[in-house]
Amino acid sequence: MMECRIAWSPGEARIAICDEERLVDFSLWRPGMPDGYGDLHAVRVQKSAPALGGAFVLLGDNSSGFLTGTHAEGALVTARVTRSAQNGKGLRLKPVSHTPTATERPGLVARGPSPLEDIAARYPDAALLCDSPTLMALIPAALRPRITRVSHAFDAVLDAECDDLMTSQAALPHGIRASFSPTPALTAIDLDDPHPDQRRQMDGFTANRHAFAALAQQIRMRNLSGAILVDPAGVPLRKRPALGRFMAEALEGDPMQPRMLGATALGLLEIVRTRGRAPLHECLSSPGGRGLQALRQILRDRPARPTEQRPNPTPVLQASLAVTRALEADNQAVAQFSLEWGAPLTLHMMPDYPDSYWSFTP
Repeated sequence: MMECRIAWSPGEARIAICDEERLVDFSLWRPGMPDGYGDLHAVRVQKSAPALGGAFVLLGDNSSGFLTGTHAEGALVTARVTRSAQNGKGLRLKPVSHTPTATERPGLVARGPSPLEDIAARYPDAALLCDSPTLMALIPAALRPRITRVSHAFDAVLDAECDDLMTSQAALPHGIRASFSPTPALTAIDLDDPHPDQRRQMDGFTANRHAFAALAQQIRMRNLSGAILVDPAGVPLRKRPALGRFMAEALEGDPMQPRMLGATALGLLEIVRTRGRAPLHECLSSPGGRGLQALRQILRDRPARPTEQRPNPTPVLQASLAVTRALEADNQAVAQFSLEWGAPLTLHMMPDYPDSYWSFTP
């Protein structure tokens, strides 16, 4: 039976779609840090860029984005976000001609669907299992009839599987191992077979072919997009183009419509996947993502002892300028942490801290 398991920590919901005990899809939802995907905006055209097929625009929060199509400079246009900010680039928008602009200045018109709404629509028969009353209050009213309250949405096995998505490697069937290396231009995926001699009655070509379904699932759950190059494990160069049709079959059913383009001269399988929300690795490495991970880890590692053994607790989280500012902007996440910890959390900026480092004083 398909289930949508939603595990809550301050400011962040991890959403896992499970078929029986098997993880089949994954997403993150940060209510206090919306990514803007699907939002409807009134935008002001600042500079036309015909060579790029669009124009640079100003949004209501004074950030910039790129609007596709031909538009006069100074015009106010209603547009929907088709790609959230990622890979060092701002929002990408598409004009919505049938929607009237009921404003005279740039601004947000309507929020798009949250990641939870997207994944719940993708699996309409899946029950929503939620482990937090705080999160239940944030879930849209249309989804509430599907909610079942549980004490723990994730068990230890599912928690470990989701944590594995946040690493740069994944174990695939038949001993194949995938290493993911995102770059600004593309994502390189190296398939490796550490122990080919231990696999009986199966050559390298067949092992790769049978690993592609799991690889396609990893691409989907990690939300890798744009240009993707896959280096098969232990397959002669002349045989690699024949792997293309098996990869294309494995990619079928992905809502972001990836396409297998063929094999390069070096034997790399070339895939392109539509960009939408930011990939998982960018969500995790952003200042806000690092801050929310810190809050979750602190609560998870908290010693199990009565509150009275911690008289007058004054917890302090020390983090970089960017991480601290991101948490200050999501005051609900900080308030939820304080409630669970039992005392108000103080945020302390440390200018010499990198974003990847933080310290906590209970």
